[in-house]
Parts: sequence; C-alpha cells; structure tokens
Amino acid sequence: MSHSSNDFPNYSPDDIAVSLRHLNYYYGQGDLRKQVLYDINLELPKGQIVIMTGPSGSGKTTLLTIIGALRFLQEGSLNVLGQELVGLSKSALVEVRRNIGFIFQGHNLFDSLTASQNVEMAVEVLKDWGGKRQRAIEMLSQVGLAERVDYKPKALSGGQKQRVAIARALVNQPSLILADEPTAALDKQSGRDVVTLMQGLAKDQGCTILMVTHDNRILDVADRIVNLVDGHLESDQNFATFSQTHDPKALV
Repeated sequence: MSHSSNDFPNYSPDDIAVSLRHLNYYYGQGDLRKQVLYDINLELPKGQIVIMTGPSGSGKTTLLTIIGALRFLQEGSLNVLGQELVGLSKSALVEVRRNIGFIFQGHNLFDSLTASQNVEMAVEVLKDWGGKRQRAIEMLSQVGLAERVDYKPKALSGGQKQRVAIARALVNQPSLILADEPTAALDKQSGRDVVTLMQGLAKDQGCTILMVTHDNRILDVADRIVNLVDGHLESDQNFATFSQTHDPKALV
C-alpha cells in the first residue's frame, strides 16, 4: 500500500461498512485455474465515497461483485454491513444484498416495464402501492427523468436508461452502493448530477459508496481513490495525494 498511516484515521469496527482481509479469487478449475485477485486488504468506513480505478481487466468488477455477495468468496475474509459472508447460506446472502444498491454497466432493465415500474421493482414491499409509485417517481425526478417516468426502455436513450438504473439502485436508500462505471453513458452534466446525488446520500444518511470508474471528471468527489492493477491493490490515497502522483488523463 502506498499511503502512510497518517493519511486516514483509525476506525472502530462499528464504523466500518466493508472489511476485506487477505482476499484471493480465482477463475477456472484445475490446470485452467487462474488467480485474478491477490491478497486484497481494504476497509470502507460508513459514509465514505471510495473510487476504484485501474486498467481494464485488472479485477475491479470481480471485486465489486464479491463485495456485493454476487460471487462466493474463495479465500480470505469479507465482512459487509456487520455480516461475515464466508460460509453464509444463499438465503442469508440474499438478505445482505437487500441492503446494497447495485449500479451495473449493463442497465439490466425490464423492457416490458416503464421507467417507474423498473424502479418500483426495487422498492421494499409496502402496503401502500401508491406510495411505492410515488417514491419511484421522486427518485426518477432526482436523476432528471421527471418527464420520462412512463416511458419504456426502448424509448429511452442509453444515458436515460443508465439514470433509471441509478434511480433503482438509490430508491431504497441503501447502506452500501456498489457502482460499476455509473457515469459511462452520461454526458458531463448528467454525470456530475448523479455523483452529487450520491454524495448527498453519503453525507446525509451515512451511505457507503464504492464506485469503479475511468471517468476522471468525477474523481474529486472521492474521499479515497484505490488503484487496482493486475489483481493487486497498488495504492489507497485521498484525492489530493492521488492527483499529485497520477495523471488523470491516464485513467481514461
């Protein structure tokens, strides 16, 4: 790790949303087995925005899906929102995922549903179905889609679909947001609006955000920037230190 012990304060276990210890991950079996993550140690405090950078193919998305309980951990320890994931049953992993908002590069929207209905699918079960739609519409309005709530995905641009996916991830005010290139399909202003919305969640509700991005325009929102290269966590720095030691243009 390239950061000094003075870069970040020491946190108590109660202040940590995600803790990884000596995490290793492999693809394939037998002779085809290939290691893709090497001895990852990382802590994400509650309410912090952490951006993960690094070249394509360095394991960023794999790490994101492991933290999100979408892949089984093979080696090491992973604690997410107070729950050790090693050895958990499938049903217990589902419960962990309910407190996580996911934003993927692929929008994963249902083509047969409107923007509002896609977001409503993620709303926690409420007795008040009208309230469910209202929450979805409010969230879509916050990402700039107030005029598109009843449009189906085929009638939306790529950037608009991405904003529906972001609204779906944020609507339950999750404790943890895992975002894979959330601004990739957005123009500069839309991308800024989305990360500003995430900043508000982190600040107001103590939501922890881990965002994978190559978008150098949004690096300044991060409390920390971690750099993953060839499966190794190469650096963990605050934005000021990172910007002094890296050329942002090299991330694109």
